[in-house]
Amino acid sequence: MILIFKYIIPRRFIGLTIYPFIFLRDKHLKSNKTLLNHEKIHLKQQVELLWVTFFIWYSAEYLIRLLQFKNHYKAYKNISFEKEAYKNENNLLYLTSRNSYTFLKYL
Repeated sequence: MILIFKYIIPRRFIGLTIYPFIFLRDKHLKSNKTLLNHEKIHLKQQVELLWVTFFIWYSAEYLIRLLQFKNHYKAYKNISFEKEAYKNENNLLYLTSRNSYTFLKYL
C-alpha cells in the first residue's frame, strides 16, 4: 500500500518502506516506476527477514559501513539491501525472477 506522508521520511530521501507500506514524500512520485520498484525490492527483503530482523540488520550494517567510510551517504549506499535495490531498480521485471535472499551477494 502506497501512502503519501512526508513527515516520516528523512530529509534527502523521497521514499521509505516499512512493510506493508511504501511511504512517499509527494503524490507525483506514485508514477515513478523506478522508485516504486526500488521500494518493492525492499518489501521483498523485509518479508524474507521477517521485518524486525531486516531493520536490525539494516541498522547494524549501516553502522559498520559508517565506521568503514566515515560518511553517511556512502554508508547508506553500501548497505547490501540498498545495493541490491539500486542495482535492480530499473529492471521492472526483477522481482519476478529474483531468488530469495539475493541481498546476501551484495555484502
